[in-house]
This record gives sequence, structure tokens and C-alpha cells, in this order.
Amino acid sequence: MIHLPVTVPDLAGTLDLARTLARSLASMPEVDVAGITVSTEDAQHVRHWVFCDRIMPDRRRCGRQADHGGVCLPVDDPWPPASR
Repeated sequence: MIHLPVTVPDLAGTLDLARTLARSLASMPEVDVAGITVSTEDAQHVRHWVFCDRIMPDRRRCGRQADHGGVCLPVDDPWPPASR
């Protein structure tokens, strides 16, 4: 477990930063991108999921944002077609 304190003004910005960091580290097998959460320093027990993490029928995990609309997509399909 690595805790990386950052200074970001709001939850949306924090989630954006976490997604950017996750994508830059995703090629490292030690990093579990699907398990990334963010929290405030004063309430570390209240965590916000960064990615959906739903298990797909083929046993891969969904790689879209947490609470996304539409269908889930596997981690290796980062850009959903507009029709989905």
C-alpha cells in the first residue's frame, strides 16, 4: 500500500489526477489499477473509487470511471465507442 498525499482543490480534480497517475503506472504488474481509491487526509476511512472495478463476463475488470453511465468496458479498451 502506498499513500501519496497530494494537494488538489476538489474531489473531481483528485479523481482526474488519480486516473492520470494510474494510467501512467498501469504497465507495472505490481500496480492494481482497479483497486485505486482516493480520500481526504482527515477522513481516510471514506474512500472514493477511481475506476468501476466491475468484473466483466470474460473475468476482466471494467476500466471505466466509477459510477459511469452505459456499459462496462474491459481495462484494455479505454475509449468507448460513441454508440455505447
